[in-house]
Amino acid sequence: MKKETFELIEKIKKDLMENMSEKRFEHSVSVMKKAIELAKIYNEDEDEAALAGLTHDIAKEIPDEEAFMIAEENGIELDEIEKINTKLLHGKIGAFLAKTKYGFNERITDAIKLHTETAPEMDNLSKIVYVADKIEDTRVSEKVDLDKQREVAMQNLDDAVIMILEASTLKLIEKGKLIHPNGIYTRNYLLMKKINE
Repeated sequence: MKKETFELIEKIKKDLMENMSEKRFEHSVSVMKKAIELAKIYNEDEDEAALAGLTHDIAKEIPDEEAFMIAEENGIELDEIEKINTKLLHGKIGAFLAKTKYGFNERITDAIKLHTETAPEMDNLSKIVYVADKIEDTRVSEKVDLDKQREVAMQNLDDAVIMILEASTLKLIEKGKLIHPNGIYTRNYLLMKKINE
């Protein structure tokens, strides 16, 4: 890890500690560690993975009203599903905050933006942050086979994204919640890619 990245991470950690709950902070640090681990496996930039992983939930605890205001004031487009399922907002808002506050490049901000909804065109860094968020070591789940997801994540990144998207979709269906179409598009895109390989 570059010296300037390490210094920036320490600064961001201080900021996050002041602005988010202890549980969310611990999750963010754990996602950073998992993102670095996956970046090593898939030959991605570890510094970018660390920064995206650490800041992926930077906007998660911002109240809805404030998130809508940030979106409106800064031209961040929200679709109808995001306006109803406000949990999705923190990806786009977080990407904006990370860029303005820390000057992150587009690859890092895309990884932050896409960790909530995904997208067919997401690159490996975005996939790493999406997967790391769901399988980081402090996460526990009775409904999802986390051990299997963790195992697959170490072997095939696309397979891990598909597996996690399917589990998330089923969970949303069970709860009677809206499903953002991006997740469906991403799953189908990755499945078709596998079929054509």
